[in-house]
Amino acid sequence: MKKVLSLLSVAVALVAWSFTLPVHEGYHVGDTARDFNLKNVNGKMVSLAGMKKAEGYILIFTCNHCPYAKAYEDRIIALHKKYSKLGYPVVAINPNDKDRQPEDSFDNMKKRAKSKKFPFVYLYDETQEIAKAYGATRTPHVYLLDKDRVVRYIGAIDDNHEDADAVKEKYLENAIDDLRAGKDVSTKETKALGCTIKWRKS
Repeated sequence: MKKVLSLLSVAVALVAWSFTLPVHEGYHVGDTARDFNLKNVNGKMVSLAGMKKAEGYILIFTCNHCPYAKAYEDRIIALHKKYSKLGYPVVAINPNDKDRQPEDSFDNMKKRAKSKKFPFVYLYDETQEIAKAYGATRTPHVYLLDKDRVVRYIGAIDDNHEDADAVKEKYLENAIDDLRAGKDVSTKETKALGCTIKWRKS
């Protein structure tokens, strides 16, 4: 009987411990995100600290090849045009390994940015260090940071990647608007939908 009770107590302890584990690796809402220094498609190095006029940052892990990422490109351009003048620029980061997905090489990033006339920085996370630190898993995957780099929202841009006109919930825009209004972000996290990040083979 003592053995059964002992095993039962261990099982209860393990269950309780499992509930304390994070649901995903990387940053969670409320964490302070690290800065970085990554190469932009114009060849210059970019950091968040270097964006002196920013009131926050719309950080989006994205890429060239993914159909989801492509579906959101025009919406990301529109987001930057709307919010950058309010102090919230888009910071796009490509985390994919070029050897696993050649379409996402730096040269192809430059071509994509030029053809789509990206008005925002498009940075190359060549070592994948930043994507791993943030906990990004998909393209696109959004992290909304405030001026102090505190994570205020993580997840999807909206609720319909297929049709921008059919969007019912603009998760990212709502979060930015809450932040700008000095409110607590109402929806802090949603599931990022997109292609899995193409990690380097170890």
